[in-house]
This record gives sequence, structure tokens and C-alpha cells, in this order.
Amino acid sequence: MDLGIKGKRALVCASSKGLGFGCAEALAQAGVDVVICARTQAPLDAAKAKLESLGVSVTAVAADVTSDEGRAAVLAAAGDVDILVTNAGGPPPGNWADWEREDFMAAVDANMLTPIMLIKAVLPHMIDQKWGRIVNITSQYVKGPSGILGLSNTARAGLTGYVAGTSRDVAKFGVTINNLLPGIHGTDRAEALDNGLAAKEGLTFDEARAKRAGSIPAGRYGTQEEFGSTCAFMCSQHAGFMVGQNVLLDGGFIGCTI
Repeated sequence: MDLGIKGKRALVCASSKGLGFGCAEALAQAGVDVVICARTQAPLDAAKAKLESLGVSVTAVAADVTSDEGRAAVLAAAGDVDILVTNAGGPPPGNWADWEREDFMAAVDANMLTPIMLIKAVLPHMIDQKWGRIVNITSQYVKGPSGILGLSNTARAGLTGYVAGTSRDVAKFGVTINNLLPGIHGTDRAEALDNGLAAKEGLTFDEARAKRAGSIPAGRYGTQEEFGSTCAFMCSQHAGFMVGQNVLLDGGFIGCTI
């Protein structure tokens, strides 16, 4: 399928690897010029080289997009973009009794206010040109909150509420804002969690992975390629009637009807 976005320009955050890179790669395969960012230079350079091999223009910025300075640097390098994909690592798990105000503020800064500030920065251009696509990578736990992920639940629920209202305000300008909710995918994060489970329960890595995969109705982890393809479709010309939605990509893990 031709996504109809060849020649457009996208900013994809936290995109040197994992799900962010999957999104940047799928957009590049559709002919989109991409601006990528991450905190560490070496993996960012490797990602840039891979994406450039697809024949598109790639701008790479080493910066922490959750900081005011890093966000300003990324936005300055990106300029006017047609597509924005927000992404940031989630806050650590824990227990309700452990979290203090500063823990919640850090989570809100990274996983709610950072994407909101990025959205605010790119919307004027998108509105002026009467076209734009914004996809926020959030979490499956927006639909089915987990007790140990209270910091993430709180921050991402706030972003979800913001998107619900703002997306409907800007839809008349041809701009769509939606959220993409990943379940477990075969990324470095999943590998770290598999290793943690193996150490905790005395399992081999393969046993730990099989145990976690067994909790997913699809019976496997997702791939960054299929995640990226879903994101690219949401950014395409074909998704102009998708407004303010929370799209689960979790292999059926979250048992809900809405």
C-alpha cells in the first residue's frame, strides 16, 4: 500500500533503537525524511546510517528530549515537520508506598509534559498547512493499569486526557493526534525484563521469555517492524479519519472491549 506521505518530514523521538527506530524505519521506507533523536551518540549514528540507506534525508540530534534544553535543540534541528512521533522511556516500577511527589513530577515531566510541549511546538505549522499527523507512543497499561506501574499509569493517563480534547480541536484542520499503545515487544527493554525474571525465579533466559510470552494470547512478543508499520499507517494519508484514538498493539494481552 502506498501510504501517500513520500517527501514529508517527520520527527521521531527516542529513535536510535527499539520501537522508536521501528517507527522511523517504517516512515523512511514510505519515503519520509526523518529527524531522529536519542541521548547517546553512537547508537544514534548507527541508526542514521541504516535509515540513510533507504534513500531519505536523515537528521540526527543527540539530546535528552525530556529536558528543556534538549527539546529546544531537537525542535531547532527539525524545523517545520509534517509528522511527529513522541516517545520516551517509562518511569521505573515500584509500590504505591514508595513514590513521593518528586517521583510523580519526574514521571509527569517525561511522559506527559514532554509530549505535550512537542505537540504544542509543531501544531501551528500543521494547522497552517492543513495537514499533520501526531502519534504518541504510550503503553498498553493505559487501557489496563498495572499496580507496580503507578507512575507510568498516572503520567500517561494525563497525556491521554490531553490528546482526547486537543485532537478534536484540531481535526478540522486536517491534523490528527492519536496514541499507539505497545504491549511486550522484542526490544532491549524486554530482554532486560526477561533477564530480571530469570534471575528472580532461577530460570534460563529462554524459560523466562517463554513464560512471559505465554501470558500473551498471540503467544509471542511483538516486533519493532510491525509496530513501526502500524505507526506509519497512522501517519499516512489513509488515517485522516482516525482522531483521538488509543490503538492497542499488545497481542491481545489487555482484555477490554473499548
